[in-house]
Amino acid sequence: MTRILGIDPGSRSTGYGIVDSDGYHAAYVTSGCVRAVNDNLPERLRIIFCGIQELLLQHRPDEVAIENVFMHRNADSALKLGQARGAAICAVITQSITVGEYTPTEIKQSVVGKGNAAKEQVQHMVMMLLNLDKQPQADAADALAVAMCHANTSNTLVRMQGVQGVRKGRWV
Repeated sequence: MTRILGIDPGSRSTGYGIVDSDGYHAAYVTSGCVRAVNDNLPERLRIIFCGIQELLLQHRPDEVAIENVFMHRNADSALKLGQARGAAICAVITQSITVGEYTPTEIKQSVVGKGNAAKEQVQHMVMMLLNLDKQPQADAADALAVAMCHANTSNTLVRMQGVQGVRKGRWV
């Protein structure tokens, strides 16, 4: 079993989701959000960094996956999102854990089957695939989808390695 931490970065709410995967099935461990509601951006980045570090210490994931930054409504939002993502990645790499990066389209394609799926569809599929009793909060569901996308992609790459003898991926 591989324990995977999925991260959906946000400057005020960073979603996290942890699953255990054997390469074919994923089992829910936990999910939630690191909330950074302070108006001071450096303080919010510190909260994200420390929150992710606490998750790493508490749950000891083997691998971490994070959503790539996409162009947001405006440049300021995209920059803040990128900084939140950077704080989360820095927290992970201080523990020497591999980080996989995935676009929103790749994540939705992996979990829902289509790259332009709505947030509600992602939430529903995460709930169904992980056999959850209730629908997770949107940011937590997105993070669980990131973790599941990583599990699916890693399993495919490992199988391809056996066939081709080559492993390719986008790893930080």
